[in-house]
Amino acid sequence: MKKLNILLAASEVVPFAKSGGLADVSGALPKALKDLGHDIRVVMPRYYVVDKEKYNLKLLEGALSVHMGSMGEMWAAVYEGKLPQSDVPIYFIEYDEFFGRKGLYGEDSDGFSDNDNRYIFFSKAVMQLAKKLDFRPDVIHANDWHTAPISLLLNTTYAFDPIFKNTGSLLSIHNLEHQGKFYKGAMDVLGVGWEHFTVKELEEYDGVNFLKGGIVHADAINAVSKKYAQEIRTSEFGFGLQSLINDYEYKLFGVLNGVDYDEWSPSIDKLIPFTFDIDNLEGKEKCKAELQKEFNLPQRSEVPMIGFVGRLAEQKGIGLISSCFERILEMDIQIVLLGTGEKWAERFFKEKAEQYPLKFASYIGYDNTIAHKIEAASDMFLMPSLFEPCGLNQIYSLRYGTIPIVRATGGLDDTIENYDAYHKSGTGFKFYDASPIALLNTVQWAVDVYYNDKEGMQALRSNAMSKRYEWSKAAQGYEEIYHHIINGRLNSHHN
Repeated sequence: MKKLNILLAASEVVPFAKSGGLADVSGALPKALKDLGHDIRVVMPRYYVVDKEKYNLKLLEGALSVHMGSMGEMWAAVYEGKLPQSDVPIYFIEYDEFFGRKGLYGEDSDGFSDNDNRYIFFSKAVMQLAKKLDFRPDVIHANDWHTAPISLLLNTTYAFDPIFKNTGSLLSIHNLEHQGKFYKGAMDVLGVGWEHFTVKELEEYDGVNFLKGGIVHADAINAVSKKYAQEIRTSEFGFGLQSLINDYEYKLFGVLNGVDYDEWSPSIDKLIPFTFDIDNLEGKEKCKAELQKEFNLPQRSEVPMIGFVGRLAEQKGIGLISSCFERILEMDIQIVLLGTGEKWAERFFKEKAEQYPLKFASYIGYDNTIAHKIEAASDMFLMPSLFEPCGLNQIYSLRYGTIPIVRATGGLDDTIENYDAYHKSGTGFKFYDASPIALLNTVQWAVDVYYNDKEGMQALRSNAMSKRYEWSKAAQGYEEIYHHIINGRLNSHHN
């Protein structure tokens, strides 16, 4: 296969800045694409949290000029570094007025009021950076609403720029709920002409929708699992864009994310007290005892421990959990929860931990070490999401022999196979209805198997631990989309 020039633009990249799964993808996928022989470069904003000394970032000579329409010309600095454990170059766009702030997208739960200008600026800076480096991308890979304007810019402002003569664009959708909706004045800053402010392109309810414009203008769009690619075409998961996505269904793909097994493998995990693997689970038992101690739960090896790690957000099914939580705790089990998010949920789980100290412990906040310890120590992992584009925790859980209890949606449905007691097959427990009773029944089923079907539990563990979702496989999926884009563009030039 032809080696490609790929420019990947994302608003967050692990380990530099992270709020969700997008950062994991943009930190891991480029390394896997590099291993396939492509020349890939990554670009992100230089937020306040990105430490130039720590990551040994070098300032590139000369400022970057960014034309911001009605706001005039602005100048950015560019820093260059490498993605850790790789020689993939990553560039940081520095403009303190936009990115020199505490949060990535806002403070607390409120988005910054100038997020439209911040990400129009970043999208334009990505284009200007390619020109500055004289890097001629075959494909620019944009991600979510923050960089969705890139495909629009490619088809308008930069349509006749020699650097981008053969450049196609891919837009990955990691979460369709967030679309980048703003006041229509953003059109003057985008500077692509008001003729694009129509219901067929950027306009929605007299405002601008960045993601919508990106979907229309990108050469291909990609959702982060096959199931999610189907779901976003329905009213339940489409967040108002389902009919648009159906119009462009011919350019929609679904590639499941991979997992970074250098970080998430119980045999080499530096963050857990004892390591273990599929042939020897003694370390897992010890991890469980250690976590019970750490969270002041009774030290009982025979009781099933259920873990939850995630945002305490409606999307993650916390409404379902809270509705049947008392009933779940009637069983002889222990639950450990780690997460932060909606205030009512933080309060709810704090109170329940005080009320049921022998059965339930919670850590309100986020702590990567504790996340690893919960994955390693738990017997089962609860993930009852209302929607889940890909999901990574259920895949981490498989690796750690921690059996997922999931709702069959998006990537959860694609990666978890329901337990079949007769054939002793499957890797987890699935339910379909987004209802508390369906969740409760499934937890009861899982706990019943744990206590009364030892052979089944053992089979589930070994099935789960032998599954692999490698980034190398995901990268091949992306590689196919890139070639599809390039061939499509070549054909349209010839017609």
